Amino acid sequence: MKASRYQSILFRGGLATAILTLSGCSSALLDPKGAIGVQEKELIITALLLMLIVVIPVILMTVYFAYRYRSTNTEEEYRPDWSHSTKIEVVVWTIPIIIIAILAVITWRSTHALEPSKPIAHPEKPLTIEVVSLDWKWLFIYPEQGIATLNYVAFPKDVPVTFKITSDNIMNAFFIPRLGSQIYAMPGMVTRLNLIANHQGDYKGFASSYSGKGSLK
Repeated sequence: MKASRYQSILFRGGLATAILTLSGCSSALLDPKGAIGVQEKELIITALLLMLIVVIPVILMTVYFAYRYRSTNTEEEYRPDWSHSTKIEVVVWTIPIIIIAILAVITWRSTHALEPSKPIAHPEKPLTIEVVSLDWKWLFIYPEQGIATLNYVAFPKDVPVTFKITSDNIMNAFFIPRLGSQIYAMPGMVTRLNLIANHQGDYKGFASSYSGKGSLK
């Protein structure tokens, strides 16, 4: 009876955890609208699944050991002098090392593939937009079109965009989560960010540093 009740509690707890986890899938990072964002989403999910290989067994074993060796269970063997197991040590060290090695390879490849300044391979000619971080606002300059906008940037879908980003006086960061990479804006230098939107929409962006009210669209 007790075991059945315990299994029911575990099932309900697991179900609640799954629901809470899935409820967060609507975040901007997990709902990308551009090729760069899609690749970053895949990278996040891959890294998460690899780490869960360690995390899930640890959680399950914690619950199992707490139940099996509870104070009321007097049928289990009592071994106060036990302190080492070569088999356990091999498993505990080998699996994390393999996972870290896999993550290292993935990180190395993705770091080069998703380098922000790397042009996006696409038949369309890239659109250049100059971005300047100002006090309380963002300035977007379209040099080829001869226009500029404040706190709003627009560009066609399925066309690569090269952002040339700088700052007027303070360090800031330019980030449109649904499209991809965040990159810093710094005074006296220009950083480049290449993005593409594959779906039409209105996507919010934000700055990591305090620079006034409002949001980037």
